[in-house]
Amino acid sequence: MTITEIQDLIKFIAKAGVTEVEIEKQDFKITIKSEMPKKKKGLGEAEATIQLPMAMPSGMAPVAHAVSDSASTADQPAANDSEEDKYVTVKSPMIGTFYRRPSPDKEAFVDVGDSTKVGDTICVIEAMKLFNEIESEITGKIVKILVEDNSPVEYDQPLFLVDPA
Repeated sequence: MTITEIQDLIKFIAKAGVTEVEIEKQDFKITIKSEMPKKKKGLGEAEATIQLPMAMPSGMAPVAHAVSDSASTADQPAANDSEEDKYVTVKSPMIGTFYRRPSPDKEAFVDVGDSTKVGDTICVIEAMKLFNEIESEITGKIVKILVEDNSPVEYDQPLFLVDPA
């Protein structure tokens, strides 16, 4: 199993709401434990323990990584948290590639400071060669764009902060 496959497995398990999974094969054993969210806005954190055989092929070294699904919010000041609590977070409804504009030669759907109302297209997410227009579910002003254009996004990943009007 590659590190990427393990990380994908950890993300899948965290989203599925499973608290512990153990997989054992001939050459390795992996245990994934996930802490369930304690509050509505929090994400579960998952960590992995990997046990590999003692005899490794030459050129390979055993690697163990702890992977966290949540961004480190403890490093931010508490004043910033209370300020951002008044904003509504627009989250990705699917896994795909985030685009701020309908095509490379067009203007962005929304920029910081723009007003948006319910039903306005705010971005596009490409999933399986389909371009899905994401519409605003809230009326307000775009305060922050949390994702870079043309970058992959996960299900329920925050995309925008909106100041409701």
